[in-house]
Amino acid sequence: MKINIQSKDLELTDAIRAYVEEKLGVLGKYYDRCESIDCELVMDSNHHNQGQIYVCKGHLFVPGKDFFIEKTEEDLYKAIDKVQDHLKEMLVEWKEKQRG
Repeated sequence: MKINIQSKDLELTDAIRAYVEEKLGVLGKYYDRCESIDCELVMDSNHHNQGQIYVCKGHLFVPGKDFFIEKTEEDLYKAIDKVQDHLKEMLVEWKEKQRG
């Protein structure tokens, strides 16, 4: 599965890239026909009084279906984890419906 990572207003370090690839790469074991996933990481501090807010957007492509999720957190790694968890749930649920 191909993983495309983009960042906006955020430096994409090797550590962040490796974390995203590790977390989102796991989705392929739940459905072996996953084609690719696009991940966009954004730091949004314009509309908040204190601190920075991180947004992680995940767009998973499988034959016949696309899954999209967007999560916002104060910690970038938590946002990535939540996107992975929700995409996994959506993928497993869709896969079960396909079987039935």
